[in-house]
Amino acid sequence: MPNVSAERLIEIAKGLLISAGASEEEAAVIARYNIGANLVGHDSHGIILIPQYIERIKVGHIVPQAPWVITQETATTTVVDGHWGFGYAVSDRAMRYTIEKAKKQNVAATTVFRQSHIGRLASYPLLAASEGMIAMITADSGRSAKAVAPFGGAKARLGTNPIAFAIPSNLDGPLVFDMATSAAAAGKINVATARGEQVPPGWLIDAEGKPSTDPRVLKAGGALLPLGGAEGYKGTGLAAIVEILSGLLTGLGFGVEPSGRHNDGCFMAVFNVQAFRDLATFKQEVTDFAHYLKDTPLAQGSTEIYYPGEVEFRKEQDRRKNGVPIEDATWNKLKELATGYGIADKLGF
Repeated sequence: MPNVSAERLIEIAKGLLISAGASEEEAAVIARYNIGANLVGHDSHGIILIPQYIERIKVGHIVPQAPWVITQETATTTVVDGHWGFGYAVSDRAMRYTIEKAKKQNVAATTVFRQSHIGRLASYPLLAASEGMIAMITADSGRSAKAVAPFGGAKARLGTNPIAFAIPSNLDGPLVFDMATSAAAAGKINVATARGEQVPPGWLIDAEGKPSTDPRVLKAGGALLPLGGAEGYKGTGLAAIVEILSGLLTGLGFGVEPSGRHNDGCFMAVFNVQAFRDLATFKQEVTDFAHYLKDTPLAQGSTEIYYPGEVEFRKEQDRRKNGVPIEDATWNKLKELATGYGIADKLGF
Protein backbone atom coordinates (compact mmCIF):
# COMPACT_ATOMS: atom_id res chain seq x y z
CA MET A 1 0.00 0.00 0.00
CA PRO A 2 1.38 3.44 -0.85
CA ASN A 3 1.73 6.06 1.89
CA VAL A 4 0.31 9.36 0.63
CA SER A 5 0.44 12.78 2.26
CA ALA A 6 -2.83 14.22 3.51
CA GLU A 7 -2.28 17.31 1.35
CA ARG A 8 -2.09 15.21 -1.81
CA LEU A 9 -5.13 13.15 -0.83
CA ILE A 10 -7.10 16.37 -0.30
CA GLU A 11 -6.11 17.59 -3.76
CA ILE A 12 -7.09 14.24 -5.31
CA ALA A 13 -10.47 14.23 -3.56
CA LYS A 14 -11.15 17.85 -4.53
CA GLY A 15 -10.15 17.30 -8.14
CA LEU A 16 -12.36 14.25 -8.56
CA LEU A 17 -15.36 15.83 -6.82
CA ILE A 18 -15.18 19.03 -8.87
CA SER A 19 -14.94 16.92 -12.04
CA ALA A 20 -18.07 15.08 -10.90
CA GLY A 21 -20.02 18.33 -10.48
CA ALA A 22 -19.27 19.63 -6.98
CA SER A 23 -18.54 23.32 -6.52
CA GLU A 24 -15.06 24.27 -5.36
CA GLU A 25 -16.49 25.23 -1.96
CA GLU A 26 -18.30 21.89 -1.56
CA ALA A 27 -15.26 19.92 -2.70
CA ALA A 28 -13.03 21.71 -0.19
CA VAL A 29 -15.39 20.95 2.73
CA ILE A 30 -15.86 17.30 1.69
CA ALA A 31 -12.14 16.72 1.17
CA ARG A 32 -11.23 18.29 4.52
CA TYR A 33 -13.66 16.09 6.46
CA ASN A 34 -13.07 13.00 4.35
CA ILE A 35 -9.27 13.00 4.55
CA GLY A 36 -9.57 14.10 8.18
CA ALA A 37 -11.03 10.65 8.84
CA ASN A 38 -7.99 9.01 7.23
CA LEU A 39 -5.67 11.13 9.36
CA VAL A 40 -7.16 9.93 12.64
CA GLY A 41 -7.06 6.30 11.50
CA HIS A 42 -10.67 5.85 10.43
CA ASP A 43 -9.87 4.76 6.88
CA SER A 44 -13.38 3.35 6.55
CA HIS A 45 -14.64 6.95 6.38
CA GLY A 46 -11.78 8.35 4.31
CA ILE A 47 -10.86 8.55 0.66
CA ILE A 48 -12.05 4.99 0.04
CA LEU A 49 -15.54 6.55 -0.10
CA ILE A 50 -14.87 9.11 -2.86
CA PRO A 51 -15.53 6.64 -5.73
CA GLN A 52 -18.78 5.66 -4.01
CA TYR A 53 -19.88 9.28 -3.76
CA ILE A 54 -19.12 9.84 -7.43
CA GLU A 55 -21.18 6.80 -8.36
CA ARG A 56 -24.08 8.20 -6.32
CA ILE A 57 -23.77 11.49 -8.20
CA LYS A 58 -23.93 9.62 -11.51
CA VAL A 59 -27.15 7.82 -10.57
CA GLY A 60 -28.74 10.97 -9.14
CA HIS A 61 -28.63 9.99 -5.48
CA ILE A 62 -26.39 12.94 -4.58
CA VAL A 63 -27.18 16.38 -5.98
CA PRO A 64 -24.12 18.66 -6.23
CA GLN A 65 -24.75 22.30 -5.32
CA ALA A 66 -28.15 21.45 -3.84
CA PRO A 67 -30.03 24.17 -1.93
CA TRP A 68 -29.76 24.28 1.89
CA VAL A 69 -33.21 25.18 3.23
CA ILE A 70 -34.53 25.81 6.75
CA THR A 71 -38.08 24.44 6.80
CA GLN A 72 -38.90 25.16 10.45
CA GLU A 73 -37.21 27.28 13.10
CA THR A 74 -37.43 28.75 16.60
CA ALA A 75 -34.89 30.68 18.65
CA THR A 76 -33.29 27.42 19.79
CA THR A 77 -34.26 24.84 17.14
CA THR A 78 -33.75 24.40 13.40
CA VAL A 79 -34.96 21.89 10.82
CA VAL A 80 -32.81 21.70 7.68
CA ASP A 81 -33.69 20.10 4.34
CA GLY A 82 -30.46 19.25 2.53
CA HIS A 83 -32.21 18.53 -0.78
CA TRP A 84 -29.99 15.47 -1.34
CA GLY A 85 -26.80 17.52 -1.21
CA PHE A 86 -23.38 16.38 0.00
CA GLY A 87 -23.87 15.44 3.64
CA TYR A 88 -20.50 16.88 4.68
CA ALA A 89 -21.41 20.34 3.35
CA VAL A 90 -25.00 20.21 4.62
CA SER A 91 -24.11 19.12 8.16
CA ASP A 92 -21.07 21.41 8.41
CA ARG A 93 -23.32 24.38 7.72
CA ALA A 94 -26.01 23.05 10.07
CA MET A 95 -23.56 22.61 12.96
CA ARG A 96 -22.09 26.08 12.47
CA TYR A 97 -25.62 27.52 12.43
CA THR A 98 -26.45 25.64 15.64
CA ILE A 99 -23.28 26.90 17.34
CA GLU A 100 -24.25 30.50 16.53
CA LYS A 101 -27.69 29.93 18.10
CA ALA A 102 -26.12 28.42 21.21
CA LYS A 103 -23.91 31.51 21.58
CA LYS A 104 -27.10 33.57 21.88
CA GLN A 105 -29.50 31.14 23.59
CA ASN A 106 -27.00 28.84 25.41
CA VAL A 107 -28.69 25.67 24.14
CA ALA A 108 -29.61 24.84 20.55
CA ALA A 109 -30.61 21.76 18.57
CA THR A 110 -31.03 20.95 14.88
CA THR A 111 -32.38 18.11 12.77
CA VAL A 112 -31.24 17.55 9.19
CA PHE A 113 -32.90 15.37 6.56
CA ARG A 114 -32.45 14.52 2.88
CA GLN A 115 -28.66 14.63 2.68
CA SER A 116 -26.01 12.15 1.62
CA HIS A 117 -23.44 10.40 3.82
CA ILE A 118 -21.92 12.75 6.44
CA GLY A 119 -18.77 10.74 7.17
CA ARG A 120 -17.02 10.61 10.55
CA LEU A 121 -19.44 12.05 13.10
CA ALA A 122 -16.81 13.41 15.51
CA SER A 123 -15.82 16.13 13.03
CA TYR A 124 -18.99 18.14 13.67
CA PRO A 125 -19.15 18.39 17.50
CA LEU A 126 -15.44 19.22 17.43
CA LEU A 127 -16.40 22.51 15.78
CA ALA A 128 -18.39 23.39 18.90
CA ALA A 129 -15.75 22.17 21.36
CA SER A 130 -13.22 24.51 19.76
CA GLU A 131 -15.54 27.38 20.72
CA GLY A 132 -15.98 26.34 24.35
CA MET A 133 -19.15 24.32 23.91
CA ILE A 134 -20.25 20.74 24.48
CA ALA A 135 -21.88 19.16 21.44
CA MET A 136 -23.40 15.87 20.38
CA ILE A 137 -24.62 14.42 17.11
CA THR A 138 -26.47 11.25 16.13
CA ALA A 139 -26.96 9.92 12.61
CA ASP A 140 -28.72 7.14 10.80
CA SER A 141 -29.36 6.22 7.23
CA GLY A 142 -33.10 6.94 7.19
CA ARG A 143 -34.74 4.47 4.86
CA SER A 144 -31.49 3.42 3.21
CA ALA A 145 -30.50 -0.24 3.06
CA LYS A 146 -29.86 -1.58 6.56
CA ALA A 147 -26.73 -3.35 7.79
CA VAL A 148 -27.28 -4.33 11.45
CA ALA A 149 -29.39 -7.13 12.92
CA PRO A 150 -31.18 -6.31 16.20
CA PHE A 151 -30.07 -8.42 19.16
CA GLY A 152 -31.22 -12.00 18.57
CA GLY A 153 -32.15 -11.32 14.94
CA ALA A 154 -30.80 -12.94 11.80
CA LYS A 155 -31.55 -10.11 9.34
CA ALA A 156 -30.57 -6.43 9.18
CA ARG A 157 -33.19 -3.96 10.44
CA LEU A 158 -31.02 -1.08 11.72
CA GLY A 159 -28.25 1.17 10.46
CA THR A 160 -24.90 1.38 12.21
CA ASN A 161 -26.47 4.46 13.88
CA PRO A 162 -23.44 6.27 15.32
CA ILE A 163 -23.36 8.84 18.12
CA ALA A 164 -20.59 11.32 18.97
CA PHE A 165 -19.75 13.89 21.67
CA ALA A 166 -17.00 16.49 21.97
CA ILE A 167 -15.99 18.33 25.14
CA PRO A 168 -13.74 21.41 25.49
CA SER A 169 -10.59 20.86 27.56
CA ASN A 170 -6.91 21.82 27.88
CA LEU A 171 -5.65 18.41 26.78
CA ASP A 172 -3.10 18.12 23.97
CA GLY A 173 -5.71 16.45 21.79
CA PRO A 174 -9.49 16.90 21.76
CA LEU A 175 -11.66 14.90 24.15
CA VAL A 176 -14.10 13.37 21.69
CA PHE A 177 -16.11 10.14 21.67
CA ASP A 178 -17.50 8.68 18.45
CA MET A 179 -18.97 5.20 18.17
CA ALA A 180 -21.22 3.08 16.02
CA THR A 181 -23.95 1.26 17.92
CA SER A 182 -23.02 -1.85 15.91
CA ALA A 183 -20.00 -4.05 16.67
CA ALA A 184 -18.16 -2.19 13.89
CA ALA A 185 -18.89 0.46 11.29
CA ALA A 186 -19.95 -0.87 7.88
CA GLY A 187 -17.04 1.05 6.37
CA LYS A 188 -14.58 -1.10 8.32
CA ILE A 189 -16.06 -4.12 6.57
CA ASN A 190 -15.46 -2.40 3.22
CA VAL A 191 -11.84 -1.68 4.18
CA ALA A 192 -11.29 -5.33 5.17
CA THR A 193 -12.82 -6.45 1.87
CA ALA A 194 -10.57 -4.08 -0.12
CA ARG A 195 -7.51 -5.33 1.75
CA GLY A 196 -8.45 -9.01 1.53
CA GLU A 197 -8.51 -9.33 5.31
CA GLN A 198 -10.80 -11.19 7.71
CA VAL A 199 -12.68 -9.38 10.48
CA PRO A 200 -12.76 -10.33 14.18
CA PRO A 201 -15.32 -12.86 15.45
CA GLY A 202 -18.46 -11.22 16.78
CA TRP A 203 -18.77 -8.62 14.05
CA LEU A 204 -20.82 -10.43 11.40
CA ILE A 205 -23.37 -13.08 10.62
CA ASP A 206 -23.96 -14.48 7.15
CA ALA A 207 -27.25 -14.69 5.24
CA GLU A 208 -28.24 -17.76 7.26
CA GLY A 209 -27.58 -16.04 10.58
CA LYS A 210 -24.35 -17.95 11.23
CA PRO A 211 -21.27 -16.19 12.68
CA SER A 212 -18.64 -15.30 10.06
CA THR A 213 -15.29 -13.51 9.83
CA ASP A 214 -15.50 -13.08 6.03
CA PRO A 215 -16.30 -9.41 5.30
CA ARG A 216 -17.83 -10.34 1.94
CA VAL A 217 -20.89 -11.89 3.61
CA LEU A 218 -22.26 -8.43 4.47
CA LYS A 219 -23.05 -7.70 0.81
CA ALA A 220 -24.34 -11.23 0.31
CA GLY A 221 -27.31 -10.94 2.64
CA GLY A 222 -25.43 -10.99 5.93
CA ALA A 223 -25.57 -8.45 8.73
CA LEU A 224 -23.45 -6.68 11.30
CA LEU A 225 -24.12 -7.53 14.93
CA PRO A 226 -25.08 -4.91 17.53
CA LEU A 227 -22.53 -3.54 19.97
CA GLY A 228 -22.16 -5.56 23.16
CA GLY A 229 -21.65 -9.18 22.23
CA ALA A 230 -23.62 -11.26 24.74
CA GLU A 231 -25.11 -7.98 25.99
CA GLY A 232 -25.98 -6.84 22.45
CA TYR A 233 -29.39 -5.69 23.64
CA LYS A 234 -27.56 -2.60 24.89
CA GLY A 235 -26.27 -1.84 21.40
CA THR A 236 -29.71 -2.45 19.94
CA GLY A 237 -31.27 -0.13 22.52
CA LEU A 238 -28.81 2.65 21.70
CA ALA A 239 -29.35 2.10 17.97
CA ALA A 240 -33.11 2.39 18.42
CA ILE A 241 -32.77 5.74 20.21
CA VAL A 242 -30.44 7.05 17.49
CA GLU A 243 -32.93 5.87 14.85
CA ILE A 244 -35.72 7.76 16.60
CA LEU A 245 -33.69 10.97 16.92
CA SER A 246 -32.17 10.84 13.44
CA GLY A 247 -34.83 9.02 11.42
CA LEU A 248 -38.21 9.58 13.01
CA LEU A 249 -37.70 13.03 14.55
CA THR A 250 -36.29 14.24 11.23
CA GLY A 251 -39.20 12.77 9.28
CA LEU A 252 -37.13 10.31 7.25
CA GLY A 253 -38.90 7.31 8.76
CA PHE A 254 -37.63 3.75 9.16
CA GLY A 255 -37.39 0.60 7.08
CA VAL A 256 -35.96 0.51 3.56
CA GLU A 257 -36.84 2.76 0.64
CA PRO A 258 -37.16 0.76 -2.61
CA SER A 259 -34.99 3.27 -4.50
CA GLY A 260 -31.97 2.37 -2.34
CA ARG A 261 -31.10 6.05 -2.04
CA HIS A 262 -28.84 6.77 0.91
CA ASN A 263 -30.26 9.57 3.04
CA ASP A 264 -28.47 10.35 6.27
CA GLY A 265 -30.62 12.01 8.91
CA CYS A 266 -29.02 13.60 11.91
CA PHE A 267 -29.80 15.28 15.21
CA MET A 268 -27.31 17.70 16.72
CA ALA A 269 -27.31 19.66 19.97
CA VAL A 270 -24.92 22.29 21.34
CA PHE A 271 -24.58 23.45 24.96
CA ASN A 272 -22.76 26.64 25.91
CA VAL A 273 -20.57 25.73 28.90
CA GLN A 274 -20.57 29.33 30.13
CA ALA A 275 -24.29 28.99 30.91
CA PHE A 276 -23.45 26.27 33.44
CA ARG A 277 -19.86 26.80 34.64
CA ASP A 278 -16.95 29.14 34.23
CA LEU A 279 -15.41 27.89 30.97
CA ALA A 280 -11.77 28.05 32.08
CA THR A 281 -12.54 26.16 35.29
CA PHE A 282 -14.56 23.53 33.43
CA LYS A 283 -11.87 22.94 30.81
CA GLN A 284 -9.23 22.44 33.50
CA GLU A 285 -11.47 20.05 35.44
CA VAL A 286 -12.08 18.00 32.28
CA THR A 287 -8.31 17.93 31.76
CA ASP A 288 -7.69 16.83 35.36
CA PHE A 289 -10.40 14.18 35.04
CA ALA A 290 -8.78 12.75 31.91
CA HIS A 291 -5.43 12.51 33.67
CA TYR A 292 -7.14 10.93 36.69
CA LEU A 293 -8.41 8.19 34.37
CA LYS A 294 -5.03 7.79 32.69
CA ASP A 295 -3.32 7.43 36.07
CA THR A 296 -5.38 4.37 36.99
CA PRO A 297 -3.18 1.37 37.91
CA LEU A 298 -2.94 -0.88 34.85
CA ALA A 299 -4.64 -4.24 34.58
CA GLN A 300 -2.55 -7.25 33.60
CA GLY A 301 -1.65 -7.09 29.92
CA SER A 302 -2.51 -3.40 29.57
CA THR A 303 0.14 -0.85 28.63
CA GLU A 304 -1.69 2.47 28.79
CA ILE A 305 -5.09 4.05 29.43
CA TYR A 306 -6.32 6.58 26.87
CA TYR A 307 -8.81 9.38 27.28
CA PRO A 308 -11.56 9.43 24.61
CA GLY A 309 -10.04 10.71 21.39
CA GLU A 310 -6.40 10.29 22.42
CA VAL A 311 -5.71 7.34 20.13
CA GLU A 312 -7.04 9.30 17.15
CA PHE A 313 -4.97 12.35 18.14
CA ARG A 314 -1.77 10.30 18.21
CA LYS A 315 -2.65 8.62 14.92
CA GLU A 316 -3.14 12.02 13.31
CA GLN A 317 0.27 13.22 14.51
CA ASP A 318 1.87 10.12 12.99
CA ARG A 319 0.02 10.30 9.67
CA ARG A 320 0.64 14.01 9.18
CA LYS A 321 4.33 13.18 9.47
CA ASN A 322 4.50 9.84 7.64
CA GLY A 323 1.52 9.88 5.29
CA VAL A 324 -1.70 7.87 5.04
CA PRO A 325 -1.57 4.22 3.88
CA ILE A 326 -3.96 3.65 0.97
CA GLU A 327 -4.81 0.11 -0.14
CA ASP A 328 -4.00 -0.68 -3.77
CA ALA A 329 -7.64 -1.36 -4.67
CA THR A 330 -8.66 2.14 -3.57
CA TRP A 331 -5.62 3.80 -5.18
CA ASN A 332 -6.38 2.08 -8.48
CA LYS A 333 -10.01 3.24 -8.39
CA LEU A 334 -8.91 6.82 -7.77
CA LYS A 335 -6.43 6.62 -10.63
CA GLU A 336 -9.08 5.15 -12.94
CA LEU A 337 -11.51 7.97 -12.11
CA ALA A 338 -8.83 10.61 -12.61
CA THR A 339 -7.93 9.11 -15.98
CA GLY A 340 -11.59 9.07 -17.00
CA TYR A 341 -11.92 12.76 -16.15
CA GLY A 342 -8.68 13.58 -17.92
CA ILE A 343 -6.96 14.90 -14.79
CA ALA A 344 -4.61 12.02 -13.94
CA ASP A 345 -1.48 14.02 -14.81
CA LYS A 346 -2.76 17.05 -12.92
CA LEU A 347 -3.28 14.90 -9.79
CA GLY A 348 0.10 13.23 -10.12
CA PHE A 349 -0.97 9.68 -11.01
